[in-house]
Amino acid sequence: MTQSHSNAASSYATTQLSRQKLGLAFWAPMVWISALLFLTLFADILPLHDPTESDFTNLKARPGLNYWFGTDVVARDIFSRVIHGARISLTVGFFAPVFGMVIGLAMGMLAGYYRGAVESVIVGVTDVILAFPNIVLAMCILFFAGANVINLIIVLTITSIPANTRIARASTLVQANREFVTAAMAQGASDVRILWREILPNILLPQLAYILSFMSIIIMIEGSLSFLGVGIPPPTPTWGGMIAIGFSDINTDPHITFMPAVILFLTVLSLNLIGDRLRRKFDLRSGGL
Repeated sequence: MTQSHSNAASSYATTQLSRQKLGLAFWAPMVWISALLFLTLFADILPLHDPTESDFTNLKARPGLNYWFGTDVVARDIFSRVIHGARISLTVGFFAPVFGMVIGLAMGMLAGYYRGAVESVIVGVTDVILAFPNIVLAMCILFFAGANVINLIIVLTITSIPANTRIARASTLVQANREFVTAAMAQGASDVRILWREILPNILLPQLAYILSFMSIIIMIEGSLSFLGVGIPPPTPTWGGMIAIGFSDINTDPHITFMPAVILFLTVLSLNLIGDRLRRKFDLRSGGL
């Protein structure tokens, strides 16, 4: 009887989910992210200018046919640097939230399932991390450890753990009281099996839907760190570094700052729109289960 009801609810939720179309607010950002990924992956074989080469005959050139986004303060092609700089932003923006989700998911599940002392310790750890502003914490660590991609990923992974832990803990608290978990306990299933086979599949998809929003936040933090001069050092192009280098000339040559800022804005906006649409679908699915 319970299994039949569960199947019926699942079938209804699946039907409702399929009727919920993603729409333009999903597909337009997907096109942008896909195009950016394509340009980033194939930047080395595409006919782009060398991102580190200066053409002093076109110093601070405005956008045109030869230099689509213009050139910067040392006559480097801004469009090429934006594309190559996307490698840093997207690499950090992908791996840091993924690692943070894996760690936060494990911590949140343990806190939500065992409660008591385990929950107190895990919540205390996340509160300690949250006590430090993300930017300040990242700046301090990078100052002493050195600014490179690996250290940047580690630092931003740490900053993304608390939010992932809280989401996973809240979801686990709900799932731990469901009938199928109670039935598994009655059948003598171990805690590991219950967490892995019963709870994790039911909280993983909603958690994945939030990861795109975390990616956008991480990309913003990485850009801010580069803007403040504690990110990846020159001459490696980064969006934040490109915005910073042209900031002093923003009144006379706004394109130097404006072009990478627009790319950063559109990328963050696209990730937020995609993540928001996916969260709505998963919330609908969860509500029907």
